[in-house]
Amino acid sequence: MENVFDLTTQQLKEIASSLQAKIEEGLKKDGMEISDIPTFITPKKDIVDGKVLTLDWGGTNFRAAIVEFKEGKPFIIESKKKPLSAKETAGFRQDDLLNEMALLICDLHSLDESVTQIGYCFSYPAASRLNGDAILLRWTKEIDIPDMIEKPVGEPLMKYLNNFKHKKTTFHNIKVINDTVACLFAGLSETGFDTYMGLIVGTGTNMACLMPLNKIEKLHSKEEGMIPVNLESGNFRPPHLTVVDGLVDAMSINKGNQLFEKAISGGYVGEVFKTLFFNKQIKYDFDGADLSDMINKPDGKPEDQIKAAQWIYDRSAKLVAASLTGLAQVLVAQNPEIKNICLAADGSVFWGKDKHHKTYYKNLVERELESLLPAGVRMTIIDEMRDPNFVGSAIAALS
Repeated sequence: MENVFDLTTQQLKEIASSLQAKIEEGLKKDGMEISDIPTFITPKKDIVDGKVLTLDWGGTNFRAAIVEFKEGKPFIIESKKKPLSAKETAGFRQDDLLNEMALLICDLHSLDESVTQIGYCFSYPAASRLNGDAILLRWTKEIDIPDMIEKPVGEPLMKYLNNFKHKKTTFHNIKVINDTVACLFAGLSETGFDTYMGLIVGTGTNMACLMPLNKIEKLHSKEEGMIPVNLESGNFRPPHLTVVDGLVDAMSINKGNQLFEKAISGGYVGEVFKTLFFNKQIKYDFDGADLSDMINKPDGKPEDQIKAAQWIYDRSAKLVAASLTGLAQVLVAQNPEIKNICLAADGSVFWGKDKHHKTYYKNLVERELESLLPAGVRMTIIDEMRDPNFVGSAIAALS
């Protein structure tokens, strides 16, 4: 059985260069393959005290927490979650979603009148507004709530909460950021680096970074400050994908979009596997967790399927390394003084453990980066953070 998912170092470098070119296109003009969405929130580094409601909606669960800063350090006082994936939201309109969110939020025991600000980590493509809110551009991860597209994300939720029958406080402000930006914010506590990047590889995938305002040509700004940029890199259409990837895309509800995400993320690698073995009896809901189990618990499983699962998993990590390299090349082209990059990463796939309890995926990304990054440039992946989406959202709310 041939490994159709194998990628050479040269192919990975071509993927990195392709992404670099598309990131640079997105910095010049809206509506490009890589969106490069500026986030108009400058994170404060001197937050001393404050208590906020933080929300996190990714591809699987909706989570709510109360985060309190004491003497500059964040503490998660309480958190709750409920499933809110494509399955649970099927047929939803906006009010159905807001009601589900409000029920969970108002179930937080530590939510009281002192909590008046919200930090919302919203993990879907959204254009940042100057007031800290965001406009939903499109859905990903098979979510589909049509009446929310091209409308504000935060303001309707805050109004709904303030009018909710079980309300415990009145909210005055909401800041909406992407999960990669939240991860980026949470990583800024690490010192000694030339620049910072955020990465998510879980149900979906995306990257964010800090860029000089005057390098984002579509903003027509002459200011020299730094601003977070959400790439929406899951929409990248890389070279060297396979026929199998094309079939997975053809069967998805967002055909032609998120091709990179469909090749690497936990929400899709199970589909890649099932498509490869279309003539075998594979359970219909086989997903990324099942793929990992096949590798880590191979007893009794067909040898060809175990091999293929490993190939798909390894390709995912190599593609992530190529994408990080493409972004690093953009940042170095903007500022050749950049030599030491800090990467804050989050996501169940990225930090998944193998049967030896090692972070195999993260370690493979690191190894690939050694042969892909520009000469003299180093990327340090900081240790897994506890709830970076909550911490980063809290920083956004208090900035």
